[in-house]
Amino acid sequence: MAKKVSKNARVAERSANAGSGKDHVKVVKAIKDPATGRYTYKEMIVHKDKVKDFFADVK
Repeated sequence: MAKKVSKNARVAERSANAGSGKDHVKVVKAIKDPATGRYTYKEMIVHKDKVKDFFADVK
């Protein structure tokens, strides 16, 4: 029978893996072409702390 892992142990394990992929998110931004009026979509995977910077970028 497997042993159950306590919540505190999982929290400590998460802080040990601070650079893991769980800190990144996929973001999609719609960009309108001024000449044709069509939309293109820019997709990136960024750190969750940099999401506002991604959407604040005018490009």
